Amino acid sequence: MRHLIIYAHPNENSLNHSLLDIVVENLKLQNHEIIIRDLYNIGFDPVLSLDDIKKQHLGKVNDDILLEQEYISWAEQITFIYPIWWTGLPAIMKGYIDRVFSYGFAYRYDLGIQKGLLKGKKTIIINTHGKSHEEYERTGMDKALTLTSDNGIFIYSGLEIIKHLFFDKADKASHEDLENWKDQIKNVYSQPNIIMSNNR
Repeated sequence: MRHLIIYAHPNENSLNHSLLDIVVENLKLQNHEIIIRDLYNIGFDPVLSLDDIKKQHLGKVNDDILLEQEYISWAEQITFIYPIWWTGLPAIMKGYIDRVFSYGFAYRYDLGIQKGLLKGKKTIIINTHGKSHEEYERTGMDKALTLTSDNGIFIYSGLEIIKHLFFDKADKASHEDLENWKDQIKNVYSQPNIIMSNNR
């Protein structure tokens, strides 16, 4: 199966990078094809420019966006790994969505009805955040994240969400926490609907 991993964190020694390593390790054990797009490492430009907008209206994109879209088209499954900052996506990941999930590629409107164009592709989202699950639930932030990211981005684009993992109190993570999260990731990536290709 063809796996694309879209990763966003500037620190190679971060918890998020450890989670990336765990995902890659599990996919390699199952002999899947893997491409990693480390947005900071590749120097991805997250700014949606006026030129981008004008080209999108013409059904065109710049070469750097076309390359990312080719990776998405290649993939059968996409994993997003990024921290929650200010209750949302890091700027570089938000900019990736703004520019790469363009009209005519990730979605379009047919007679006024929105249509996700990435249908048939599966996705897993892995997030870390500093606050506890309990505080997120108490403030409604858990529902807000589901509405804005899951529904507003991934499902909107036609992606099938297999799992959205939230790892809380990440700034105080213990060895036991990491082992628990490692097991959760392993369990998700060993599910039959993950390892079987759509055309099998």
